[in-house]
Amino acid sequence: MSYDHRRFSRRTLLAAGAGLAATSLIAPARAQDRKKLRFGVGPLLPSAEDTRKAYTPLFAHLARELGADFDLVATTDWAGMAVAMGSGQLDVAWMGPWGYIIANNSTGCQAVATVKYDDKPTYRAIIIARPDLAVSTFPDDTKGKSMSFADVGSTSGWLIPTYYAKEVWKIDPRTFWNYTEGATHAANEMSVSAGQVDMATDFDRNRNAMIASGRVKEDANRIIWTSDPLPNDAIALPPDAPPERAEQVQKILTAITPEQAKELLPSRYTGFVAANHASYAMIERAGIAVGKIKPKS
Repeated sequence: MSYDHRRFSRRTLLAAGAGLAATSLIAPARAQDRKKLRFGVGPLLPSAEDTRKAYTPLFAHLARELGADFDLVATTDWAGMAVAMGSGQLDVAWMGPWGYIIANNSTGCQAVATVKYDDKPTYRAIIIARPDLAVSTFPDDTKGKSMSFADVGSTSGWLIPTYYAKEVWKIDPRTFWNYTEGATHAANEMSVSAGQVDMATDFDRNRNAMIASGRVKEDANRIIWTSDPLPNDAIALPPDAPPERAEQVQKILTAITPEQAKELLPSRYTGFVAANHASYAMIERAGIAVGKIKPKS
């Protein structure tokens, strides 16, 4: 499965049939010429509608501080978010690390902040398995078992396990396992929990959220592999964004206190730290290693 570089039209981006959920939320208008900013967020929860509702308070806060109205769009895959940024349809985006690197590689968009989870700007990729799957040594003991990777735009669900397979485990996942790819993280959690697949990729934040919401039980699957720490999701702006806007967005987000985060962000997110492109260098290196992006000249 290769990354789809097709451009999204405005109609495609907003169409429900294209797998996107959108809302136009208008802050109290003080003038008729208030600017409307276009915000986007990737598939952080099981459905686009869930994601849109959960992240609306943050983007409403950002728009209010910027003195603007806004549209908020939620995508159902990480690659879609990168395409939307690359086609010039977003002013500010909450992007997965790999989606950000894909978009940066093709468009030059720039990260300005990294979200904190449990007060840390990092998270981990994981591989989960059926509770009864006997695994003493990973990946050796899992050869021939069924494995579901997430979509190609996912950092933890595709890029990082693909990188580890190539550079660390020295295996081809497509032949070593009964391999499929393209699932959402929520679908991976539920399919392993239901015994429909032996193993699947995910990330710790998603598993925690699904357990906390009751969508899966903690003992319905178990973690059999964990990555090194990865930089958390990026807030990014397109390359043609005015420098003063990038500075404003960074200042507004990094000023959010843990107490404010309880009102503005989903559970366990505690704010933001300032970031730039170098904050995601390890993700860029992984993308180059697996051949999905080329080094910049």
